Amino acid sequence: MMLAVRSASTTPFCPIVGFVSMAEDEGGLGYGSGTFHFSVQVPIDREPATVGNGSHIAFAVEDRSMVDRFYASALEHGGTDDGAPGLRPNYDANYYGAFVRDPDGHKIEAVTYSAK
Repeated sequence: MMLAVRSASTTPFCPIVGFVSMAEDEGGLGYGSGTFHFSVQVPIDREPATVGNGSHIAFAVEDRSMVDRFYASALEHGGTDDGAPGLRPNYDANYYGAFVRDPDGHKIEAVTYSAK
């Protein structure tokens, strides 16, 4: 998928989960927060990106409203539902998360253990 599409689907939710855009060039997009950094890259072989089987990125956020805003923003910008915001008591009594797929099919989650 083209970087413009990735940027349009990834960049809007970054401020919600506490990340800012740090770098952008023809090879990729970089985001960070403090000492943590992640990037969305064009594959080195220039072939289409593929989805990792059994992998996903999870952003730990402060409260449930941030999970809800992440989910709404992701869907608004081309993501698809892979688990609406809600409690997942099979993980933890306060585990509140939402799962989306980006336009390339990668699973992305926002999660909090906050009871509020």
